[in-house]
Formats: sequence, C-alpha cells, structure tokens
Amino acid sequence: MTNKQRSYTSLDDTLEKMVRLLKSHRSEYISGEELGRSLGLSRAAVWKNVKKLQSLGYKINSKQKSGYRLTAKTSMMLPWEISDGLQTETIGRKIYYFDAIDSTQIFALKLAARPYENGSIVIAKRQTRGKGRQDRKWASPSGGIWLSILLKPNFQVSQVSLFPMLTSLALAISIEKTLKLRPKLKWPNDVTLNNKKVAGILVDASVESNQIDYLIIGIGINFRVKPGAINKIAKTSKNFYGAATLVGKKSDDDPIAFLQAFLFELEQLYNKVIANNLRGIKNDWEKRSSTIGKNVIVSSTSGKIKGRAVGIDDDGALLVSSKGKVQRLLVGDISQI
Repeated sequence: MTNKQRSYTSLDDTLEKMVRLLKSHRSEYISGEELGRSLGLSRAAVWKNVKKLQSLGYKINSKQKSGYRLTAKTSMMLPWEISDGLQTETIGRKIYYFDAIDSTQIFALKLAARPYENGSIVIAKRQTRGKGRQDRKWASPSGGIWLSILLKPNFQVSQVSLFPMLTSLALAISIEKTLKLRPKLKWPNDVTLNNKKVAGILVDASVESNQIDYLIIGIGINFRVKPGAINKIAKTSKNFYGAATLVGKKSDDDPIAFLQAFLFELEQLYNKVIANNLRGIKNDWEKRSSTIGKNVIVSSTSGKIKGRAVGIDDDGALLVSSKGKVQRLLVGDISQI
C-alpha cells in the first residue's frame, strides 16, 4: 500500500493503544519490553509499529536501554486522535481516515447499507473527486478538512431540509469559539469570511415511507489551505464567489481540536431536532446571516425570483418577499442585488 492509499479506522487497536501508552509516559521513556507486554507484541513488532507511527507524523525518540518517548503528536486527523477527547455520544462512534479518496461522500454512501454505522465519520486528507451541491466539483487540497457524517435519525423526511442550517450554524459557532473569528452564513449552506467561502455543506438522504432511512452530511472546510489554488480550480464553477482559509500556513491552531468542537456543536443541535426542540436555532442562524435583510436573486429549477430575503422558517427554507407575496424556497443559488 502506498502512502497516498493509506487508510485507518477507529478499530486500528494496536496503533491506538501504543499512542495512548506513549502519551501516558510523556515525561519519561517506556521500554520496548513494557510496550510489548502491554500490547501483546514482540520487541520487533513494537519497533515496527513505532516506525509506522513516526511515518504518520509522531515524533518518537528512541534511546538504547531506555526505550521510547513521545515528544510531539501528529497533526494528521487520525481516528484515535479525533476520538481522544471527543465529547459526543453518536457522532464519531466509528471514524474512517484516508490519505486520499475519490470522495468521502461516496464511501459514506457505501457504509449506509450497514445497520450499525450510525454516527460514522469518513475523513480524508484530500479528495480527488470532491462533490458539491448539484454535482458540482469541490476542490479538496491538503490542508482542508474534508468529511462526511452518516446519520440514521428517527424523524420525518420534511426535517432533512434542516440539516444545511444546523450544520452551517454548528460550524459558525465552533469557528467563533475556537478561532475567535466572526463568520457569516450564506443561505442555503455556505460559511463565509470577508465574503469569501470557507466551508460548504452537501446533504444526501434516503427516504422510505416518509421516514429518513439515512442521511449523509458532506462538509468541506478550508481550514489551512491556499485560497489561490482553490480559486484557480473552481473559478469556472457556476456562482463561485471566491475561497478563503480559516487559518494561515504559519498558524498553530489545531485542526483536530477545531473538528472536535464542530462535531460537539453539531450533535447538540442534532439532539435538539430529535427532541423536537428547535427553540432558538432559527434565530441563532439568522443573526449570523449575510442573506437576511438583503435584496436578492434566487435561481432554482423553477426559475428566478427577485425580492428581499426576510428570514427563514423552522425548516430552514428561505422566505423571500417578492411582488407583495412571501415565497418559501428550500433550494436555490442566491446572489445579492
């Protein structure tokens, strides 16, 4: 398996246990013999796994007659690093990581057939066929956070339209709390900084008898990317208005801590939907919106509507006042006049 094809899941127990042991002995060396005894490995297997962890970005010092000591953890978004300290119950039960994949959304769709995959996350360092809304291409270079979340909620199909709103709101809250930035939300599913896109959301759902069988939330976050590279790729895409990055190349902000904060905020909102407690969600979204109160043109499959965006309803639909009437729109591309 080449480096670009490398993948790990939250079931890679040996590597995860070794990392936890090394982390618990950060101030001292732990012998290869003790590692082997704790993990049920030979000394040779211990050495092999240490080398594997080093190839994953962990800095591990080795000292003859003393053993091994972890001096720095990896910045790679490996399953056991994400789960270490993750404060969720459902989201992140199982995590799949890929150095490269065609699309996390495609892989998550394959997982959906398995009955016990509720809350599973698929995350990649980069995607070769990243998907946006309406089958548009999504540029997914290294430095971003590209993931899909598989959920199997027990509520009606009408509530699917809530998820772009919930997810973008969770992203905005986590950006505010962890990075101290003030993003804006552009209906229906974009998160922006300085009027440039830093994150987008795609929702795929399967419905049976008016009930949701599963839904998959695809999320692309420009965490630490080169906006110019994305702009070059995406500039020909319909309604593209420019990309931005959340943090700069020299920033020491931790993408794992940011992702953990986002997953926590998303689960809090998800639990509110399950409990049918939507109080405050709409207002929290609207006060961060760059759309509400503006004169807009909304393009959809049924044509173009020109009017004033006056709010969203409890299902996340945009309310546009046009020609004396308020129209309710669930999908569409929006531009300001």
